[in-house]
Amino acid sequence: MTIQDLKSNNLILFEAISGSRAFGLATENSDTDIRGVYYLPKKDFFGLNYIPQISNETNDITYYEVGRFVELLQKNNPNILEMLASPEDCILHKDPLIDLLKTEDFLSKLCKDTFAGYAISQIKKAKGLNKKILNPIDKERKSILDFCCILEGQGSVPLKKWLLKHELLQDKCGLAGIAHTKGMFALYYDESGTLGYKGIIRHDDTNQVAVSSVPKDEKPDAYLFCNLDAYSTYCKDYREYWKWVSERNEDRYNVNTAHGQNYDSKNMMHTIRLLQSCEHIFRTGSLQIRVENREELLDIKSGNQPYEAVIQKAEDLVRSIEEYHSTANLPDHPDSEKTTGILVSIREKLYR
Repeated sequence: MTIQDLKSNNLILFEAISGSRAFGLATENSDTDIRGVYYLPKKDFFGLNYIPQISNETNDITYYEVGRFVELLQKNNPNILEMLASPEDCILHKDPLIDLLKTEDFLSKLCKDTFAGYAISQIKKAKGLNKKILNPIDKERKSILDFCCILEGQGSVPLKKWLLKHELLQDKCGLAGIAHTKGMFALYYDESGTLGYKGIIRHDDTNQVAVSSVPKDEKPDAYLFCNLDAYSTYCKDYREYWKWVSERNEDRYNVNTAHGQNYDSKNMMHTIRLLQSCEHIFRTGSLQIRVENREELLDIKSGNQPYEAVIQKAEDLVRSIEEYHSTANLPDHPDSEKTTGILVSIREKLYR
């Protein structure tokens, strides 16, 4: 079933413009997103062809089956609650049956987890992005040799530098573990190559140093420390960084680096808006869609506010939400029996 099928068969119950235009944050470059609610033909709903959601290829137009819509409302999903509370000038179509669903029947203290919880995850994401932008990782991957050093006097020397200084080859070295230590090895060198040493590593992409069998009468040439913890952290950061590079939106990345603040300014604008919306819910017991601080939010989107200031603003809002949440006159959860009953009434009218 496609969106065109929904329209051709008059199955759409609700349709509205969502996103920046609904929030009052649209600019000339803003996209137009559409969200809606539909119901399935009787034979599909009662049969084995239940379809909870239908979207176009770019996901900027999405419709939810009315049962799925109510289920998400009961979970206090931010996008779905804001969709139900769409401003009148954003509503393209509304069946009178949708008026049976009221935001006040769904708002609850769960919003702290759904609104603020999601926003907090975005703050963490912004911090991670900030770290990636400020700390790029070379494409050429380091080997475990870069995390090894040779103990020398009261200090240490990087292994590669030590090998170069003494004109030694890593594949002629042999390592033997030292009891009761972590990452420490005695290093032996076999210029003749007759003792069968395995080298410090067998190949460049190995995740472990090699340990060799060393004759008992051999004396170590040096002592080596391998920082496996640091190497493991580097490998994780390397994977995450280059995965991010391969998946990032280049246009948005270029905008974010151009304004010099090194964070996803558009995402942080919506994060602040979401936190302010959550604070409003617990302060007033109602959901407000249109923002009252358009210029402030667009200023964040434009990257005119330092990263640290935006993060501080978000953290202040989180603390405020905690305070209002403790005294808010809202139920812990929506009344599932009541709201499910409303859904049943809607279906009865649709399928009578």
